[in-house]
Amino acid sequence: MTRRTLLIGAGAGVLGVILASCTPEPAPTPTPSRTPTPTPTGGAISPTAFARSAWTSDPFSLGAASYTPAGTQQSARETLAAPVDDRLFFAGEATDTEAPGTIDAALRSGDRAADDVIRAAGDGERIAVIGAGLAGAAATSRLVAAGYEVMVFEARDRVGGRVQSVVDEEQWPVPAQLGGWLLASADTEMAAQLTRLDIRSTTLGTPLWRSADGDVDPVSSDPVQAAITAGQQQPADVALADALTDAGVDLDDPGVVALLAAIAASSGSDVDEASTWFPPTLPPGEFTAPLGDLATIVDDLLDGAKVSLTSPVSRVAYDEAGVSLGIATGESLSFDRVVITVPLGVLQGEGLQFAPALPFGQRGAIAELGMGRIETVWMRFEESPFAATAPEEPDGDASADPAVPTVWHVVGGDALIRTWFDLTPETGESIVVGIVGGEAAGEFAELDDQQALEAAIASLAPFLPTP
Repeated sequence: MTRRTLLIGAGAGVLGVILASCTPEPAPTPTPSRTPTPTPTGGAISPTAFARSAWTSDPFSLGAASYTPAGTQQSARETLAAPVDDRLFFAGEATDTEAPGTIDAALRSGDRAADDVIRAAGDGERIAVIGAGLAGAAATSRLVAAGYEVMVFEARDRVGGRVQSVVDEEQWPVPAQLGGWLLASADTEMAAQLTRLDIRSTTLGTPLWRSADGDVDPVSSDPVQAAITAGQQQPADVALADALTDAGVDLDDPGVVALLAAIAASSGSDVDEASTWFPPTLPPGEFTAPLGDLATIVDDLLDGAKVSLTSPVSRVAYDEAGVSLGIATGESLSFDRVVITVPLGVLQGEGLQFAPALPFGQRGAIAELGMGRIETVWMRFEESPFAATAPEEPDGDASADPAVPTVWHVVGGDALIRTWFDLTPETGESIVVGIVGGEAAGEFAELDDQQALEAAIASLAPFLPTP
C-alpha cells in the first residue's frame, strides 16, 4: 500500500497516542460525540461549553503520568527500558530517567528505543510499534527514516492518547487540551515540535493566589525545597510528607495545602506517596500553553507508517525467531521486533500478557514505579469568573504589560480543584481550565459529567460574587 492508513476491520485506521494502552477487552468504546453541557443546580453559574478528562479510570491509560514512590530507585526506569532478547523494546515517559512524567520524556524515549532497534535489526525486518502516542510516534518516525517497514497498533479510535486535543470550533476557539499540554522551560523537544509545525502557544503569567476573603500573598515553595534538600541527605528515602513534617512544615496550613495541590496537579502524586530522593518537580514560575491541535504532531511523526486504530494488543509472544502479537479482535500477526509504549498503568494491570513472562527485573520495576493521577476540566462562560479578580494595570501607564493568561491557586476552603488557568486574555473568550492531581484527581475521575461540573463550579467559589 502506498497510503499511510491501513484499515484493519471496521473502523480501523491510522493514528497515535502519547502512551497508547492495550487491553484484551473487546473493541474499545469509540470516542463519544459531543454531548450537551451539563447544567449546574442551585443557581450556580453555567458554562456554555464543558469538557473533562478521566484518565484515572480510562482502561487505556489507568493514570496520567508515572512518578517515583518513596523507597524506589530511579534505576527502576533504566531496568524497565532495557531491551528483552533484542526482541522487545520499551519506550514511554516511565522509561525516562531525565524527566519522567513529561511530554519531552515521551518523545525522548521513543527516539532512544528506535535507536536500540536499529542497532539490533537487520535489513528488511518488520517492526511493530504498540501505541501511537508521542513515544510511539517518535519511535516510528525514526524507524521509518531508517528504512524499516513499521506497523503501529493503537488501542484507541483516535490519536493523542494522554495528549488529547478536542477540536470543536462551535464550542472552543482553541482546542481543549484534556491531557498533557503545559510546558516548562526544560521541555525543549516539544517546544521544537510546536515551532516546526507552526502551532501557536502562549505564556502563562506569574501565579496568583486567592482565598474566599480575596487575594492573598503568594505561597513560597522554599520550605518544600528545603525539606527535600534535607531529606536527600538522609540514609533512607522517605515520603515527601514525612520530610516536610520533619522540617516543621504544617501540612494543614491552607497555603501549604494549596501549594501541595499544585504540585500534585503537576506530578500526579500526593506528598505521602512521592519520594524525597527523587521528588516531583515543583511548579515552574512560568508555563507555555500550546493553543493548537497537538494531534498534528503525532500525525506528522507517523507519516510513512501503517497504523491501525481500535486495535488493542492483548498478548506479546517472543522467542529467538521473532515476535507474535495477539490483537484483542482475535488476529495474530508476526514481526521481527516490537517497540512497546503502553502506559505504566496498563503494564501494571493484566490487560497485556507476555509469553514468556518479562524478566524479573522488569516486572519488579513495573511494580515499584507509581502511576500518578491528573485530571483536567475546561469550561467556557459568557463572562470570565476571574473578571473581577484580574490584576489591574496602572492608570495611564503605557509601559504596563498587556493582559496575559493567568494561573490561579485556591487557598483555604474545601475546593476539589485548586489550580486554575484563565485563558480569556489569549483566546478572547471566557475560558477557564482546572487541573487536579493525586487523590483528588482520582475522586474527580469517578464523578459523572454532571457531578464533575458541579464540583468544578464549587471550586470556583472564591472568584465568584457573594450572593
